[in-house]
Amino acid sequence: MKLYQQLVLFMLAATVLPLALVGFLVLSRAEQALAERISTEQRALATATAEGVAAELMETVDAVARVAELIDWQSADEEEARGALSLLYNQSTALSAVLRLDAEGRLQGQPIFQAEGGGEHPAFDPRQVERLARAVPVQPLRHGGKGEAALGQAYSLGDGGMAAVAVAVKLGQGEGASFALAEIVFRDLEDLLRRRAEGMLGRMDLVDGAGRILASSSAEHRLQSLEEAIAQRLRQGGDKAAQSFRVGDPVLRVSAARVPEGLGFHVVLSVAEEDALAPVRSLRRTVLMSIGGALLVLLALGGLFTRRINRRLSDVVAGAEAFGRGELDRRVKVEGGDELSALATTFNHMGAELETARARLMRWNDDLRLRVDEALADLRTAQAQLVETQKLAAVGQLGAGVAHELNNPLAGILGYVQLMLMSRPDSDPDLDMLRKIEGSAKRCKEITQNLLRFSQQRERTDLRAVDLNTVVRDALTLTENQVQAEGISLALELAPQGVRVMADSGQTSQAILALVSNARTAMQKSPTKTLTVRTGERDGRGFFEVEDTGKGISPEHRPRIFEPFFTTKDVWSNVGLGLSVTYRVVTEAGGSIDVRSEPGKGSCFTVWLTKA
Repeated sequence: MKLYQQLVLFMLAATVLPLALVGFLVLSRAEQALAERISTEQRALATATAEGVAAELMETVDAVARVAELIDWQSADEEEARGALSLLYNQSTALSAVLRLDAEGRLQGQPIFQAEGGGEHPAFDPRQVERLARAVPVQPLRHGGKGEAALGQAYSLGDGGMAAVAVAVKLGQGEGASFALAEIVFRDLEDLLRRRAEGMLGRMDLVDGAGRILASSSAEHRLQSLEEAIAQRLRQGGDKAAQSFRVGDPVLRVSAARVPEGLGFHVVLSVAEEDALAPVRSLRRTVLMSIGGALLVLLALGGLFTRRINRRLSDVVAGAEAFGRGELDRRVKVEGGDELSALATTFNHMGAELETARARLMRWNDDLRLRVDEALADLRTAQAQLVETQKLAAVGQLGAGVAHELNNPLAGILGYVQLMLMSRPDSDPDLDMLRKIEGSAKRCKEITQNLLRFSQQRERTDLRAVDLNTVVRDALTLTENQVQAEGISLALELAPQGVRVMADSGQTSQAILALVSNARTAMQKSPTKTLTVRTGERDGRGFFEVEDTGKGISPEHRPRIFEPFFTTKDVWSNVGLGLSVTYRVVTEAGGSIDVRSEPGKGSCFTVWLTKA
């Protein structure tokens, strides 16, 4: 690790990391305190709003009840009763309808409904009267006294999308007294929620026990269902006056307060936590940027400091590099008396000792080189003899025998067939068969000629421009029958334009046959036997590949596959010189061999040759 990197790590460990740790700890506590403060303020606001909602509703109910108690309903005629209903209607702007029912629940007189745009309207919808009559439980009031009131369940108005609640007031004594029904619309309550939610990031809702939003500071949420997670927490909270909790994803911070007077409503205040804690998180980003800026400043200062040290170390480094290049007479300039000066002195002593040792090694190397050259010459001679002996014994004998035994009979057969072809007219029915015989004889003669070319020995490699496609085809004619007899599928993928390389045609054929023989042996026990031979060119060089689906080469054997006499064949054959001969042929042609193999999946030998 470089000095500059060590300095950076030291600065991180000594300054930046503690600063970041303390900063994040402080910010975490600040975020926790802010969250607690938000929850406290939310609960207080929800509680105050719940009390305001109760006061608003009960004020309207009490006003209606007080006026109803002062009127003598039994002695009032129809006009006076309607005036009394109008008086009840005018007790609050939240009232949208007032009507009178007898003890049997039948409508008495003309109801008063709010007209569109405000004011009274004499017309009414019987369905509205029926809805209002069903909304109030008048049974508990039958045994009560005059002026007693009861609230019903909240419901939604069909037009306008507002919620409302009905209130019933008993207008006399005894079970035969009539009732006044009034409809209280939550318009004023929604205005109250909107005023209380001003300047707040979230929204404020008035919900009933079923989780339905009766009024909201955001009108689009009115009469919708509350989020299920929030409604479930409200049900779990039971009769708690106020509570705060976190729900949902993204997270909402929610505070809820029960509306007093037993109305069964809750005021729910919900704020997205991301918005509520935005100031602290903005501060966190600011701290991160500050820490990053401090780190950059420290890195700049560290760079200046290490640059000063590097200037003194440069001479020592240059001397060490000179020693590495073998310039052992180089000496480092010594200045001062600090540790760097001691290091320079040590380098100078080391250079003097190395220079003396190198002189001795050079003398030893000269003697060793002579002995190694002699041993290498003997080894090359022995290796050449082994290769030539194996080639002559295996292929030369076969090629010469086939040539001498088959060439003369084939020449006779070919001659007689050609004479018969010349003597037969074009209409002769045997003409096609004779032409097939002529083609087969020429094919056999071509094979024997390839064997003769292959078995020819040369004292030195004769590199010429040859077509790899032609060499591959000629070589495969010698082994194609054996490949097919062993059940191996042969696939030729030759370059369409041909590939011309610098090589010895006979030796290259020998290398191809050695690789094919090696592949055949490797696929003896394989369930799928496919031999692929392809040619092509890439990166300015020509190549041919022999790929099989045999047993593959294990990693521990791969470094030794080109060694003479080394073999891993299950069935022993010849002396393990096939790949060794291939390697010699390729290297003498100035090429190289790449091997890809995976145990159980086959091998691929790629021979690279110089393009002509």
